[in-house]
Amino acid sequence: MRPVGRRPGLFSYVRQLWGRRHFVWADSRARAFTGTKDTVLGRFWLVGRPLLDGLTFYLIFGLLLGVSRGIENYVGFLLIGVFLFGWSSQSLNGGANVLSSGKNLIRGFAFPRAAIPLSLALRETMSMGPRLLVMVAMILVIPPHAQVSVYWLIFPLVLVLQGLFNVGVVLYAARLTHAVPDLRLVLGFFSRLWLYGSGVMYSIDRFVEHPTVLAIAQLNPVYCVLEISRDLLLYARMPDLTLWMTLLAWAVATPLLGFLYFWQGEEEYGRE
Repeated sequence: MRPVGRRPGLFSYVRQLWGRRHFVWADSRARAFTGTKDTVLGRFWLVGRPLLDGLTFYLIFGLLLGVSRGIENYVGFLLIGVFLFGWSSQSLNGGANVLSSGKNLIRGFAFPRAAIPLSLALRETMSMGPRLLVMVAMILVIPPHAQVSVYWLIFPLVLVLQGLFNVGVVLYAARLTHAVPDLRLVLGFFSRLWLYGSGVMYSIDRFVEHPTVLAIAQLNPVYCVLEISRDLLLYARMPDLTLWMTLLAWAVATPLLGFLYFWQGEEEYGRE
């Protein structure tokens, strides 16, 4: 007999987690499109919600506040911002609640607890598939139409880097909110701050003139994702190397450090 939830060594933990890969995959597939199953329109809301967000932002920021001035193809600019930011934002919000929703499973069975947040991260990635198709279709169809170029071939790399970053976000959010449940109450504030600091609805360098503040804003990984994606999909140009290097650093460090941080709290997750 050994206690449920005892933390194994790191390499043993990784081996055990690899052994649960089929569970992670099956759980992700089963839940990927069930978040709106109790609504009348069902899976439509996977893309309906970001579309409504985009319409709201367009009316307020594009028409009323006029931030679209000087931005080429503002509709495509906004669509890319809303859809791609939503992937990271939902990963953060989902990670904050993933351990509390799986507490019965955690207490009843011995398995690497990281399987639960990793399953969520994979589930969000699967759910992102149809949203990406809609986003690409809309920037091609809605005037001024985006033009397909050779730079589109690089875009999947951006999605891979963002997906890796999101894994780290889920792992960090899962442990932090488990340790300090009150963080869930301030998560909405942080999400809004992240939204406005990522340049989803407007070009940050138009409103931020202080070089230090602008440099800090440009370290935001989601800002890098949006700027790179817009350059590739809308403006047919190679993004700045600094954006690539910043995003790559986040995509490598966040999941690795997030995994270590989550593993260190392994024995805490089954306790009251």
